[in-house]
Amino acid sequence: MKQDVYSNTLNAFLTLKKTAKQVVLELSKEANAIDKRVIIEYKEKGEFEFELRVAGDLLIFAMHTNIFEFDKGHPVWKSSYIKEDHTRTFCGMINIYNFLNDSFKYSRINDLGYVIGRIFINKENHYFVEGKRQLGFLYNDFVHAVIDEKAIKAMLESTILYCLNFDLYTPPFDAIKEISVQDMQSVSESMQIKTGKRLGFRFQADNDTID
Repeated sequence: MKQDVYSNTLNAFLTLKKTAKQVVLELSKEANAIDKRVIIEYKEKGEFEFELRVAGDLLIFAMHTNIFEFDKGHPVWKSSYIKEDHTRTFCGMINIYNFLNDSFKYSRINDLGYVIGRIFINKENHYFVEGKRQLGFLYNDFVHAVIDEKAIKAMLESTILYCLNFDLYTPPFDAIKEISVQDMQSVSESMQIKTGKRLGFRFQADNDTID
């Protein structure tokens, strides 16, 4: 059963890679026609990881090689789908991270990124997404939703839209009013002052509703 889950997750990840390349070709062509400074690109990082750069954002997709079961307190256990067969709770997982592209470009190792979504896939290729805003409520029909290329493209597009709308906030003044000599000296070397889209704010405050 776990081998089936792994195979399903790997196949979905391979489709995700293929679809991401196609989406990048489409979007980069459209973006270049409007503003050549807007860079959209795909970068292969290995069998279980790839990156999408969308303007100033970097999305990292990483497939976990292990299989997970949900704890008994998770909402999935309330559905008749799971009660009929508890092995349906065993899932593979693909994590989606959002970083600032400059964090990697300038090696700002103290910068923050965020997990904005987790895709779960079971032995029957049913899937759902735990995530922020549209990622969390558009793709949560674990009972009926079967992952395929169409679903993967929709998730990918929703992920890109989310990260573009997830803007960089300036941290509260009191959070940065003190800085050490070491931190200040390192700015000219590798820009080590910590940066993140929600630095100084609780990420949980970015709730799942659309403004």
